[in-house]
Amino acid sequence: MQPRNMSMSGVVDLAAVKAAGEAKAKAEQARAEAARQGGAVAEPPSSLVIDVDEAGFERDVLQRSTEVPVVIDFWAEWCEPCKQLSPVLERLAREYNGRFVLAKIDVDANQMLMQQFGIQGIPAVFAVVAGQALPLFQGAAPETQIRQTLDQLIQVGEERFGLTGIAVAGDAGADDEAEHEAPVPVGPYDALLEAAVQALDANDFDGAAEAYRGVLADDPGNTEARLGLAQAELLGRVQGMDPAKVRSEAAERPGDVRAQIAAADLDLVGGHVEDAFGRMVEAVRRTFGEDRETARLRLLELFEVIGGDDPRVTAARSALARVLF
Repeated sequence: MQPRNMSMSGVVDLAAVKAAGEAKAKAEQARAEAARQGGAVAEPPSSLVIDVDEAGFERDVLQRSTEVPVVIDFWAEWCEPCKQLSPVLERLAREYNGRFVLAKIDVDANQMLMQQFGIQGIPAVFAVVAGQALPLFQGAAPETQIRQTLDQLIQVGEERFGLTGIAVAGDAGADDEAEHEAPVPVGPYDALLEAAVQALDANDFDGAAEAYRGVLADDPGNTEARLGLAQAELLGRVQGMDPAKVRSEAAERPGDVRAQIAAADLDLVGGHVEDAFGRMVEAVRRTFGEDRETARLRLLELFEVIGGDDPRVTAARSALARVLF
């Protein structure tokens, strides 16, 4: 889904902030010592993208965040949007060359961290700065928006916490550039897909949907276009909604399919995936005829937003089958 805007005013402490504060003091001493000895010791480019688990979280994320902003990519092998987002984040980590570090966390193997951060849908991207965590965005975001978010994060790290990044041996982006020296083949739909991304950036959800439909007209199996269309249509529907009014109407009229659909859309945009699915399954159970078909079709559309490989979609499909049959 369209990523939420990053808010630097909402920095919240983790449980281990005290430990991170102590680590920050040590890091400042280490930088001062390195400066006296002629500069910081350069680190290998491989340190810019790391896999992190629960056992190494304090060392690799909390303590590391006292030297450089740490961006956390919560992902899973089955998550299709993750496969779009993760390579972009990894490439940008090398390109930014020590201004931030990317920590990759597999949510299937690290359930405790997933719960600690309140992750309800992936991909989800957070940052930890000087031991403090803040959400950046959720969903596979356009690269232009990712860059803007990273630039803002780095600026806050420097101005508020005095974090100037780490020195990297050589040019971490050089190898990445070398890997891409050969011309990258241009796909037949790249122009339309790029137009769709630009439309999303401009909050032109109708324009984005039209571009994605243009791709699907010729290539119905195009995964990127199918996912993008579902997201653009969802965002277009919730644009201009009054959340309080929508939720109030849904609570007052549990049998009103359209009220439940509107609330489910808001649930999904807010990252409450299970709530959205559960609401629509219940709407199917309560209704008959045309209303039931309307609710069923909207639930299938919401499945497209998340992706068929997501286990929450699998569970909701099973629940839908039970109420239908």
